[in-house]
Amino acid sequence: MEETITRSKVISSIERLRRWLGGSYAPYLFILPFFLMFFIFGLYPLLYALALSFTRWHGAGVPKFIGMNNYTFLLQDDTFWTSLSNSVVMWLLVVPIQIFLSILVASVLSRPLKLRSIFRTIFLIPYLVPLVAVAQVWLILFNRDFGAINAVLQKVNVQNIGWLTTTQWSKVTIALLVLWKGFGFSILIMLASIQNIPLDIYESAELDGATGWAKFWYITVPLMRRTIAFFMVIATLGILQMFAEPYVLTGGGPKNSTTTAGYALLSYIRSLDLGTGAANSFLLMTLVTLVSLVMLKLMRAREEI
Repeated sequence: MEETITRSKVISSIERLRRWLGGSYAPYLFILPFFLMFFIFGLYPLLYALALSFTRWHGAGVPKFIGMNNYTFLLQDDTFWTSLSNSVVMWLLVVPIQIFLSILVASVLSRPLKLRSIFRTIFLIPYLVPLVAVAQVWLILFNRDFGAINAVLQKVNVQNIGWLTTTQWSKVTIALLVLWKGFGFSILIMLASIQNIPLDIYESAELDGATGWAKFWYITVPLMRRTIAFFMVIATLGILQMFAEPYVLTGGGPKNSTTTAGYALLSYIRSLDLGTGAANSFLLMTLVTLVSLVMLKLMRAREEI
């Protein structure tokens, strides 16, 4: 008798769950693999790294809990702040120029020009080329003694420049690589945004006597604020996570001048200081979150004015 009552309660609970889910389990079974993969390869490693950031661990034995020591060490570490300042300089060298030029080029490509599709393809090709291959080309072009760039400059009596071996030029050289590599992607985003702007707005502006530059500055750019904010967020993420470019071109040098926030994590991996490395990662994640929220807030505030 008790087994019958228990079985009926279970069946009733299952039936209530089925009604609560909309009458069918099938949709949830289809999305179940995604959530399993997310929990196994996404959420669990994230939580594990968070717990690891409060410990001292070198890859063997039991992690030793040390509280906030890893975070206080990083906040007092000159290398940590140097890597952040390098990332900020790299951001200033890349993101504003990339946004302005990509909007300008996308505005031109949005017009009914001849060979427009060919130009779009040409701009997109660098984005599709593997980064390491592009970096190897950069090493050849910007070599101090045998590079093609210095060979051209010698024709106008300019002495060889240490593009990758001097602190004043190394950031600029890497910034040029990032600009060239990601230019096609930024154009693609801006072009999609421009094509969503109603044409009657431009026609009304032309009737009022607006020139091409006025339409670009007072119509195109303001109506792309959301797209610009989105691109600034993902570009900021890319700059802070930058690793392959300094790793291949300069190895973080000279004198740590190209050690970005993302590249600085390599030193903790090499020394097996995994607790400090995890803390560094979460400090960067917190910084990126705050910067992203500030950017979105500023863009939203300007739209409400």
